[in-house]
Amino acid sequence: MNGGQILVVDDIEMNRDVLSRSLERQGHNIEQAQNGKEALSMLREKDFDIVLLDIMMPVMDGYQVLKIMKADEKLRYIPIIVLSAVDEIDSVVKCIQLGADDYLPKPFNKEVLRARIKNCLEKKRLRDQEIIHRQQLEKESHRYESLLKVILPESIVYELNTTNKVMPRRYENVAVLFCDIVGFTAYCKQVSPEEVVSRLQILVEAFEGLSIKYELEKIKTVGDAFMITGGLLKPIDQPVLNCVKCGIEMLSTSRRLIPDWNIRVGIHTGAVIAGVIGKIKYLFDLWGETVNTAQRVESYGLAGAVNVSKTALKEISEICHCEPLGLIDVKGNDQIEIFRVIKLL
Repeated sequence: MNGGQILVVDDIEMNRDVLSRSLERQGHNIEQAQNGKEALSMLREKDFDIVLLDIMMPVMDGYQVLKIMKADEKLRYIPIIVLSAVDEIDSVVKCIQLGADDYLPKPFNKEVLRARIKNCLEKKRLRDQEIIHRQQLEKESHRYESLLKVILPESIVYELNTTNKVMPRRYENVAVLFCDIVGFTAYCKQVSPEEVVSRLQILVEAFEGLSIKYELEKIKTVGDAFMITGGLLKPIDQPVLNCVKCGIEMLSTSRRLIPDWNIRVGIHTGAVIAGVIGKIKYLFDLWGETVNTAQRVESYGLAGAVNVSKTALKEISEICHCEPLGLIDVKGNDQIEIFRVIKLL
């Protein structure tokens, strides 16, 4: 075992020097303090593995040092071996009660002291390793939670950490927005993968910022499709209006950042079911007719525009000027009425 960093505290210089030389021959690094006050000052400035503490000293005695060290979060775990000429049982008991790890009366046996120091060093180093290990676990735990918050909404992460599961729920009056890049598949065939991902990353980061700006929640990105919601996990006054404002700024942001890309936005509102699926890879997702309709509004709406369903229009009719696109035939022989947002009033 490598030597330890030991602080010898004694008011008699000869005692300090004799003990220090003996310990240095054993491979330890020794520093000295002539009273308790000086010792505490040194302990707060440097790291020590063990304190060899005398009891009867001027300025501040060993009992006071023990009390202060054990009340200090930084110093309380440093092993303390009391070396004192006071060999009365009351003094021994008092030192142990105050937190001393060991007590040796003067004159002490050098081999016994060597064994006690060895034992204290082993315990101190085991504790230091435990602290390092715990800090690493805490660091990994924070990293794990940070990664979860990238994948899942913060309130869902809290529920998962608290209960070890996430209960699926039905949410009413949720605005769902889909945004898609027109002609993205054809574009991917013409350029390098690096360019595709680089440009998509720029746009997605910008859209994430807009979702935060308008108090919306990003649910996922699938290919070139970007899905966000309003009023799902965090209540807002006008979720549809916030989605419309976000969609309008998505259009202008896309034109500014990547002019040759054209995007299309679709918005619908209604009830959704939300929950977490997966075990190896978590996914927080939404299901239901509201989600399907929002996706259809986006798919069959006008490119370069914010498109809303008739249901969503009712929420913003007094705030937005919209034009009807008519009844649009969609898959399954269904029809859907879509409106294009012209401007905010």
